[in-house]
Amino acid sequence: MAVVGGGQLARMMAPAAGELGVHLRVLVEAPGASAGQVVADTPVGAASDAAAVRALVAGTSTDGWDAPLGRARADVLTFEHEHVPGEILAETVASGVPVHPGAHALVHAQDKIVMRERLTALGVPCPAWAALPRDPEEAAAALTAFLAEHSGDDGQAVLKTSRGGYDGKGVRLVAAAEQATDWFDGVVAGGPALLVEEKVPFTRELAVLVARRPSGDAVTYPVVESVQRDGVCAEVVAPAPDLSDALAEEARGIALTIAEGLDVTGVLAVEMFEVDGRVLVNELAMRPHNSGHWTIDGAVTSQFEQHLRAVLDLPLGDTSPRARWTVMANVLGSTHAELADALPAVLAADPGVRVNLYGKDVRPGRKLGHVNVSGDDLADVRRRALAAAAILRGE
Repeated sequence: MAVVGGGQLARMMAPAAGELGVHLRVLVEAPGASAGQVVADTPVGAASDAAAVRALVAGTSTDGWDAPLGRARADVLTFEHEHVPGEILAETVASGVPVHPGAHALVHAQDKIVMRERLTALGVPCPAWAALPRDPEEAAAALTAFLAEHSGDDGQAVLKTSRGGYDGKGVRLVAAAEQATDWFDGVVAGGPALLVEEKVPFTRELAVLVARRPSGDAVTYPVVESVQRDGVCAEVVAPAPDLSDALAEEARGIALTIAEGLDVTGVLAVEMFEVDGRVLVNELAMRPHNSGHWTIDGAVTSQFEQHLRAVLDLPLGDTSPRARWTVMANVLGSTHAELADALPAVLAADPGVRVNLYGKDVRPGRKLGHVNVSGDDLADVRRRALAAAAILRGE
């Protein structure tokens, strides 16, 4: 099985692959990448390099690399991020190797305008939105008109680049067209198109994971609450507390509608806003996702095993929680030069904490790892998870 992308998501696929007897070959961006530290078969190359992806799938040599465990052709290609050009995926399919999710589905996670158009056609509830023209003067006029109709009490709306944004990047709050002049110029210079969305007065953010096989079978995980800080997921509570059964079923139904309507295969994460007793879809990710890390310790089948099962068209696993509550806390940056230096302290402080480190160099705000804590008392579970993450951050 070939995977494009050598970050922590590919790294966390490795234990599940080993248990299932699945051989992973991962295209990493650089030697020593997160996945390369735990996966033996790791050629180096860029996701945008057609020759590198072609060699990854075929198990042939590029720049002196030889597949250390043989030159077997991959049975399927998947990825841990969405930044793979569609033409490369189309070429892979034409060569006889399935790609999951396919390029026709992945484009909805790559391009926010394409996503909004399709979700709107499917009748999926979304924030009000509009694609902006590429001409700067026309874009300014369209943005001004949108603000006049859809801005909230603070007069703001959310401006986004259609491609390339993640973890708060490519997103800007604006109250006037003059605040977006540099982005209008960027579009003219060949940058991604822009869209504007209403700034939703949400109560909280929710997320639903769906796993779907090529044969069409699909399962959902419990709806979770995700807490963002500075545009980055900081913690996840599973299941979302105080969520009515009716709204939970609605959210899971919406996620299934999207997975089927877009023909997604593999794991799909649907991020949502809860607003006045209803949900609106915010973003999509067609791969294992930060909102699903709790499943490693808190669900019968982790999202990583589920993704492997789905893309290999194997029967899907049980998504039931193993405990009443599981809280995942991200480790975002640290004062430790090496995060592993904090392991004695965090493991001694709470032997029940499950620690997952990504093997990354420490940088401010960078996702370096996460902790999971499960139990019957939500307040206690959350306190323990946040305390463990704080120790790893050096606080």
